[in-house]
Amino acid sequence: MKQAIAMAAVFGLMAASGVNAEPLAKGDPAKAQQIVTTICVGCHGVDGNSPAAANPKLASQHADYINKQLTEFKSGERKNPIMMGMAAGLSPQDMKNLAAHYSGQKLAPTAAKDKALAAEGEKIYRGGIAALGIPACTGCHGPTGAGLPAQFPHLAGQHGEYIEAQLKTFRTSERANDPGKMMQAIAMKMSDKDMKAVAEYITGLH
Repeated sequence: MKQAIAMAAVFGLMAASGVNAEPLAKGDPAKAQQIVTTICVGCHGVDGNSPAAANPKLASQHADYINKQLTEFKSGERKNPIMMGMAAGLSPQDMKNLAAHYSGQKLAPTAAKDKALAAEGEKIYRGGIAALGIPACTGCHGPTGAGLPAQFPHLAGQHGEYIEAQLKTFRTSERANDPGKMMQAIAMKMSDKDMKAVAEYITGLH
């Protein structure tokens, strides 16, 4: 019952914020190759499995979500000096092509390093923290971390360090491009330990 209420609240917020669930026109991954190999490869790798934990894995990420983030880096709605610079010269079609390329790559599986911490993170991911008003992550990102195209990213197997860093930027409102400001509201209620635990669980989620 609580889960159903949480889900209803999530979709109500989506509707109120005007989030569009319609898929975008598909890009051409072949036309993204030059940009991938000359610009993106250094941080995200050719196959989207970034070698550095500070940079997100893009492999298997929803194309619509990648396109949205690139568009918002270019517009300045999402703040990041490096990515804002990288996106500045991209056309709308370039972004769609890059999104098509990376969404079609295979995500390299990872495992949680701290099993005890991951177990704590699983409790939050699947059940939230009722006493603090923190909803279960499954409400938006699904039980397997698959997410929802355009609105909510695929999280399973993502670098834990990156997940933790993003939660902290949501908490400070440094990142504020989430639908209905939901992640900001949630992150503000989370402790550093909560964030680290959830991130550790997500990195080993398949």
